Amino acid sequence: MDRIRPLLDPAVATAISERWSALTKNSGGLGQLEALVVHYGLIHGTGTPQIQRKGLYVFSADHGIVQEGISAEAQDGTALLARQFLRGGSAAQVICRQARIEPVLVDMGSLKGGEPGALNYRIASGTANSCRGSAMTEAQVNAALETGLQLAEDAAGRFDVVGLGQIGVGGSAAASAMLSAMGGRDASETTGRGEVLDDATLNRKVQAVRTAVTRNQTELLSPQGTLRSLGGFEIAAMTGFIIGAAARRLPVVIDGFVAGAAAMTARGLAPDCLDAVMFSHLSPDRAHAILLRFLSVEPVLDFRLRESAGLGAALAIQLLETSVRLYQEISLPEEE
Repeated sequence: MDRIRPLLDPAVATAISERWSALTKNSGGLGQLEALVVHYGLIHGTGTPQIQRKGLYVFSADHGIVQEGISAEAQDGTALLARQFLRGGSAAQVICRQARIEPVLVDMGSLKGGEPGALNYRIASGTANSCRGSAMTEAQVNAALETGLQLAEDAAGRFDVVGLGQIGVGGSAAASAMLSAMGGRDASETTGRGEVLDDATLNRKVQAVRTAVTRNQTELLSPQGTLRSLGGFEIAAMTGFIIGAAARRLPVVIDGFVAGAAAMTARGLAPDCLDAVMFSHLSPDRAHAILLRFLSVEPVLDFRLRESAGLGAALAIQLLETSVRLYQEISLPEEE
């Protein structure tokens, strides 16, 4: 964390903005595409940014809070989604093939591990139930944070930009509880419907989030305490990844609500780390909008995506690459 500094460099920002103005003959003519390139160039510290190597890290884990009957999905849904991703059948994988993004699945603690092709960093077979105590022990949360730091160090040597996504039944409830604790919001505001199909299940989810926050109240005095008490193995690993990536000036594209909770925690631990982060999209759930407002960030896309397993991040990386290509390849207008 000591290596993380604010990344605002007026010289870089001015150089990119002036080139955009010269290319388009109209400052802001390409709208947010121009802003994407400015942000990306600032992270890398250059007025001539390039994208060649792209990665998508999807972290999977299960959550004990599912024991409260909060999900329409069975707990083995995590393994099914992970298998779909690894076999190339997920929506994110389709975009990865099209955009030549290298996909990586990291198993941090799903109930059914051992899927061929996944990176195995399993800490346990799911967290404890946060409605009855801390979701993780101190040793577990530290191990997950360290895993994220190590993976970011490796990714910085392999990629120019990476996306972060999540697979795990119960992950949204953990993220909701963390947002309630850190954002001072009631569970009725921070708990989205997501894949919940009926009001009774949604009500149980809201009550479980509220109970988890109340049960762990004395442990929520710090970002790490909140992460340990209410979060999950994959959220902790993504938190460490974001901090490690910021230290290496590796741009990270955050996918969805659960990965956003990791960004919220990373900001609490190292406030300047979010300078190296972009947020891919806004989902239809109000809780996601509250999270992004709490972080004072704007998403790249608003396609009403509910998919959290890397789709939004992959799409945003593809759009970012397109923006950089425009910046590199548009010709300067020639005078008659």
